[in-house]
Amino acid sequence: MPEGIPDDVGVTRTPRTPVADPALGVDVQTNWQGVPPHRLVTIGDSLFHGFQSGAVYQTDLSVPAIIAYELGCLDTFRRPTYGGPGGLPINIELLLRTLEQRYGEQLSWWEVPAALFSARQWMDTLEDYWERGPGSVIPHVNGVNHNLAMYGWDLRDALSQNAKACRDRLAKPKDDLVTQVVENNSERAALRVYPDTDARGSATLFELAEELGEEGAGAGADCGIETLVVSLGANNALGAVTRLKVVWSGDGYDDPDRKGDYTVWRPSHFAAELAEVVAAVRKIKARHVIWCTVPHVTIPPISRGVGSKIEAGSRYFPFYTRPWISDRAFDPRRDPNITADEARAVDSAIDHFNDAITGVVRQARSDGLDWFVMEAAGMLDRLADRRYIDDPTARPPWWQRYPLPAALSAVSPPVTSRFMISDRRGGRADGGLFSLDGVHPTTIGYGLLADEIIRVMRRAGVQFCRTDGVTPRPDPVSVDFGRLLRRDTLLTRPPQNLAAGLAVLGWADEAFDLLRRALPF
Repeated sequence: MPEGIPDDVGVTRTPRTPVADPALGVDVQTNWQGVPPHRLVTIGDSLFHGFQSGAVYQTDLSVPAIIAYELGCLDTFRRPTYGGPGGLPINIELLLRTLEQRYGEQLSWWEVPAALFSARQWMDTLEDYWERGPGSVIPHVNGVNHNLAMYGWDLRDALSQNAKACRDRLAKPKDDLVTQVVENNSERAALRVYPDTDARGSATLFELAEELGEEGAGAGADCGIETLVVSLGANNALGAVTRLKVVWSGDGYDDPDRKGDYTVWRPSHFAAELAEVVAAVRKIKARHVIWCTVPHVTIPPISRGVGSKIEAGSRYFPFYTRPWISDRAFDPRRDPNITADEARAVDSAIDHFNDAITGVVRQARSDGLDWFVMEAAGMLDRLADRRYIDDPTARPPWWQRYPLPAALSAVSPPVTSRFMISDRRGGRADGGLFSLDGVHPTTIGYGLLADEIIRVMRRAGVQFCRTDGVTPRPDPVSVDFGRLLRRDTLLTRPPQNLAAGLAVLGWADEAFDLLRRALPF
């Protein structure tokens, strides 16, 4: 292994075996009293916030909202909302559709100056909306949201950030003609997650959830929350692939003002942060708590493996770079990249993260708490086309291809984990599970995550209802993927300027650093 990898990373050649039983084989005796007033509360990052193609926008299609719809309580499920030109910070899908409308499916060399001007004009409109227009006004919300997720946040952010700190960081914006990015977009987004009351100004996400948990007493129930789902930790490793730079955590990893220097947390540092998160969650009165494992960040197509695998049976390619850089054009001396050894080390660290999460749940169940594991990592591994599906020799003994629901299996061409490209006939040629930022799922991808969580909730005995919120649903309970397919614009009508080798996205990233602006990790 290359120098600089900390000893506690414990790099291995074999991947971690996913958890098969959400309850880890540990029985818990329960005797619930009353009906909790809050059926579902979630604490998470961008995967739960509703982030897609570089922006949080349609939060009614986030993982928690999809679950709430199937529970029959979407109408009462409180969540932040975002308007304007495609949400915050930059909606890549909307930007590409704007360019396609003006310049067609291909961007000719003589159109580049005009296209650059159009893109900057569009981004200027976005900036004006959020910094000086209607988006600059923080909505007045008294109630605590049920979806307490915030894009770009890691364990430390969830433990320490609050509404007061976000307001204090909102400086007077500048109308910058060069950078043209919504300043303090994270704070602006977070202030729609938090309630707009001074009394709660110093409350963290966990303390807000704790407040909801205490409301059970007023309703004659032992807990205020029926199911709490926690999905945090991806941003403790995601920077390795969004920045294509591996920097292991060191001094200041737990300091909100210093931790941005690091892209991957050492397992010992992650475990220390996780212990604080666990202490905060133990204070929340919830009947069931579901902990999601951290997906391997080297699988999403934001970092594409170059060439052939390093050896027969390996999971890894020699280098990982941007998806629009072809094998033929790639030059490791010039193009951003991480190596196979670095990718393996990052995956090994995440395996340790997930072992720590599993250990937390096992201990809690031993203590009589009804906690569960949801294998987000194992799920993505089973959907990984280039890593496992296309290469049977790389598959570990436990690997089985993820069985897609019938509605998704019928989609043509088949959905894959590759970067999405269009076919210039109004449809999709490849991809489908990941949106245009190469990190976050499409609507159907979020549906798959929601479906797995629903399975764990049914394992816990949670009753799902029809849309009236009263009539019980019979098993098996699953996500309505037909509904999600109708809402998934990237599946039904993707931008057609994605066709030629992702050239438009590569141009956009080179012209105005699109990924850095759209992925705040």
